[in-house]
Amino acid sequence: MSFIDRLVAAFKGETARVPLARGAASPWFFAEGPGGRAPFEYSGAVRRAYLENPVAQRAVRLVAEGISEAPLLPTDPALLALIRETSAGQALLETLAAHLLLHGNAYVQVLKDARGKPVELFALRPERVSVIAGTDGWPSAYGYAVAGRQLTIPVLDEDASPNLIHVRHFHPVDDHYGAGCLAAADEAVAIHNAAAEWNRQLLENAARPSGALVYDADDGATLTPDQFDRLKDELTRAFAGSGNAGRPMLLEGGLKWQAMAMSPADMDFAELKAAAARDIALAFGVPPMLLGLPGDSTYANYREANRALWRLTLLPLSAKILAALCEGLSPWFPEANLAIDLDRVPALAEDRERLWAQVSGANFLDDDEKRAMLGLPDRDRREGNKP
Repeated sequence: MSFIDRLVAAFKGETARVPLARGAASPWFFAEGPGGRAPFEYSGAVRRAYLENPVAQRAVRLVAEGISEAPLLPTDPALLALIRETSAGQALLETLAAHLLLHGNAYVQVLKDARGKPVELFALRPERVSVIAGTDGWPSAYGYAVAGRQLTIPVLDEDASPNLIHVRHFHPVDDHYGAGCLAAADEAVAIHNAAAEWNRQLLENAARPSGALVYDADDGATLTPDQFDRLKDELTRAFAGSGNAGRPMLLEGGLKWQAMAMSPADMDFAELKAAAARDIALAFGVPPMLLGLPGDSTYANYREANRALWRLTLLPLSAKILAALCEGLSPWFPEANLAIDLDRVPALAEDRERLWAQVSGANFLDDDEKRAMLGLPDRDRREGNKP
């Protein structure tokens, strides 16, 4: 709040804002105490999920790229140019959507020219940004840490225009940061990755169960330490790995091989991976059918699943991002509005066609009322005439 705003508020008798909490710990790093869940660390979780897990990466890209390519309603051309232009090779809407899904927070730096007008919007990496709270706990600046350097970005510049736009998901127990989907999906990602690693190790040994070498001596003697180490080295060198699968084993006197069979439930790793993959898709709001997961029959067909993705995930998330951008850029574009053009979204064409048929069949409505229900301007505005 600028000095003029504070002065006006003082004369109006505006109620003071309640203080906010200023916790030192980041909301994406937490633990449940001894014996509980391991601490969640964002950089490691992103590497395990987005870089190593195909289900999580596809889910994030499906949502982020869908929002980035969604058609927007006509608005101020300068504002559309800011939103659509890339900065340092990144698409703004795609990057913000991915940050919100993974981290729960997205930060946009407003870069301005000498006259104070925005010329570029750059999405900051959220794990590098921290809120610097004032005496009342409300954000007064943002810290950006990179390569050992700490930069401070004030919330407002000298003319009370924003330097940074903060978009965040709801967090029930934090006043400054949002909760991302990755924290909820982290356990499912770990299970999916562990199942894939286990399957890979089984395939390296021709998917054969492990067993035990039993030393059965008549006199009750045991192997000496040197004999035990030599036998273990020979097994590792001559019989481990996919290249040695099926190779016959020659055992000396007193040694016999005892296979350890695994139950069919223990071998059903495909179902375990599919269940974990469905949990990952659920956390990111993507219907499992769109990710090609087997055994999912929640939706009747692919078209219905794609429509659910738009209605339940893409439209709400895009509305949050576009509303935050529109609010942050309102000092320069006070009359502009950012929204997705639903008439140009192919996945929603069937819903729009049904609405048009219902409105067209309503004989008790006149043409202007029908146009209003469809979100179209009245005929006078369309023809450029004043009422």
